[in-house]
Amino acid sequence: MTLQGQIVDIQNKRIYKGEITIEGGKIAAIEAKDHAIETYILPGFVDAHIHIESSMLVPSEFAKLAVTHGTVSTVSDPHEIANVLGVKGVEFMIENGKQTPFKFNFGAPSCVPATDFESAGASIDADAIKTLMANPDIKYLAEMMNYPGVLFDDAQVLEKIKWAKHYNKPVDGHAPGLKGEAITKYIAAGISTDHECFTYDEALEKLQKGMTVIIREGSAAKNFEALIDLLPEHFENMMFCSDDKHPDDLIVSHINALCARAVAKKMDLFNVLQVACINPVKHYNLDVGLLQKGDAADFIVVEDLKDFKTVTTYINGNAVFSEGVAHIKDVAFQNLNNFNTDPKTVQEFKYTSSAKKIRVIECLDGALVTNEIIADAVIENGNLVSNTENDVLKMTVVNRYQNQKPAIAFIKNFGLKEGAIASSVGHDSHNIIAVGATDAAICEAVNAIIDAKGGICAVKNDTVKTVALPVAGIMSDKDGYTIGKQYAALDAMAKTMGCTLNAPYMTLSFMALLVIPALKLSDKGLFNGTDFKFTPLEV
Repeated sequence: MTLQGQIVDIQNKRIYKGEITIEGGKIAAIEAKDHAIETYILPGFVDAHIHIESSMLVPSEFAKLAVTHGTVSTVSDPHEIANVLGVKGVEFMIENGKQTPFKFNFGAPSCVPATDFESAGASIDADAIKTLMANPDIKYLAEMMNYPGVLFDDAQVLEKIKWAKHYNKPVDGHAPGLKGEAITKYIAAGISTDHECFTYDEALEKLQKGMTVIIREGSAAKNFEALIDLLPEHFENMMFCSDDKHPDDLIVSHINALCARAVAKKMDLFNVLQVACINPVKHYNLDVGLLQKGDAADFIVVEDLKDFKTVTTYINGNAVFSEGVAHIKDVAFQNLNNFNTDPKTVQEFKYTSSAKKIRVIECLDGALVTNEIIADAVIENGNLVSNTENDVLKMTVVNRYQNQKPAIAFIKNFGLKEGAIASSVGHDSHNIIAVGATDAAICEAVNAIIDAKGGICAVKNDTVKTVALPVAGIMSDKDGYTIGKQYAALDAMAKTMGCTLNAPYMTLSFMALLVIPALKLSDKGLFNGTDFKFTPLEV
């Protein structure tokens, strides 16, 4: 077939009227040719770091939404499902994704469990990484979150990196706030990227020391504004990613929105598109076409180079999205899971104390980092309780893999005035995490998740709404538009209860992520992510 349009040649920084000839799924020729067609043809977008599981969709359903925004490929870390099901979970993602034309590129999760300070459903050691790295379907070693392990020469950590190097596959980083000699040593271990930068200076230092910096704009963590001014000078060593994107957001936009925002800031079009389309393919050696003769015919047609609204998405020469419809077939799959805990009682969420002051997690809207603050304790009948007046709310993390005593902490900035919200999407071990105004509401929310064997829920007065996530307790078995609508309704319900956060459930899911400072909660207790050790709730 042949296709005409305004050819956007990113690598040679030119736009011209032309015609593309496609044979056998590849580009046989690209020739200048006069015509009256005004739409633009450019390489497809690539999300350079994403956890597909955070969309609450299996890969085949994720693909149906992504192609509507001109995304043809992702660099995907399956460590969410790996923390639940181990290597079996990674294999599920690969096999489900393979049954679509979309170009998923999965990595080997490097930190399962993420730390030794939490309970996960599985583990992946250095021997398992060796086996995964030998698999051609595994493209890289996924984010090395255990940066203390790198800095202190942990034998297992270094062995995992060694196997990635042996198979000549890139190693992804995860080093929030790491600077100076620490980041120098981290890079020297062979780690080439970081998507966790949240300040300009932090990202600049990493770029200057040879790292590729990935600008993240997800549902909760939003670093675009802080980092985008680095692009004009460092576009050759930057990429775009969403990291974690909930289904309602994915319905609206993907990497195309970051391109539109960058161009709106008067940044050079070709530099922006190099970041969005070219750099991930070259960095990870992906089998994704770059609109060159002989490449796979992976490209998109867009209305203009301002909003990048996708008209058609092609993968291997086939239109996978056109006329407003994704042409990706349904894929049958089994609902794998790992959920084994009994319903809880209200008594289990009580915390006996006589303390005057407590340590509190201060969550920040649009960020994964948190602060540690000290607040007055509110005690009723010897039990520490939520203080809705000052927005210091009780939260819990409940082990979902076995019966254990719930861990208790307190958090600020959720804003709930009543009820509770809960989720079994709790990075990275995916235990049950909940926050609420009363112990009774927290207990009811947690039990709703246990009853569903995974999901997200909200409890308000006598109303309990749950969105079930039967695939590993973190993904739906429904399509993206269905789950997106259900999720949006639950998100809205949380906000009627007083929550002031932009993405309550996404923010909640990261409050158990110990590898991001400063204060978080695991199923084993309150954790200081700066000192990397447990810390007491009571001061």
